[in-house]
Amino acid sequence: MTTQEPQSKVETLYTATVSNVGGREGDVKSLDGVLELDVRRPIEMHGEGKAANPEMLFAAAYSSCYNGALMAVAERRKVILPQHAVEVSISLNKDGNNMFLSGKIVVKAPGMDKEQLQQLAETAHAVCPYSKAVKGNMDMAIEVMI
Repeated sequence: MTTQEPQSKVETLYTATVSNVGGREGDVKSLDGVLELDVRRPIEMHGEGKAANPEMLFAAAYSSCYNGALMAVAERRKVILPQHAVEVSISLNKDGNNMFLSGKIVVKAPGMDKEQLQQLAETAHAVCPYSKAVKGNMDMAIEVMI
């Protein structure tokens, strides 16, 4: 007789669906109507700029998710996280014909102990769903500033 490990039950909490027409020179719209933006190539990529682009939208989403993870980790550890900000930079890179993303997370928490902030930042990176999604797929640097 074999014993089976209890199976975890995956529960989908939320699904966002966004459509794009026109690629990098088009628009994005969520099916629920909450998000509607023009997207344009940035000037650095020979575009007109003055609108959102995929890297900007990814950085916005990642910074929001990561900051939520950071605050949850601090709360679980009963650490007072002062007024702070999380900046996520997403870079589109080219190596020959290959395109790839890389990024950087900067946590700014003036007045906090740097080592404690570094530990919180690394733990948040380990539990953040966006960090888990990119792990092994793109380089993400983590930096803290006090």
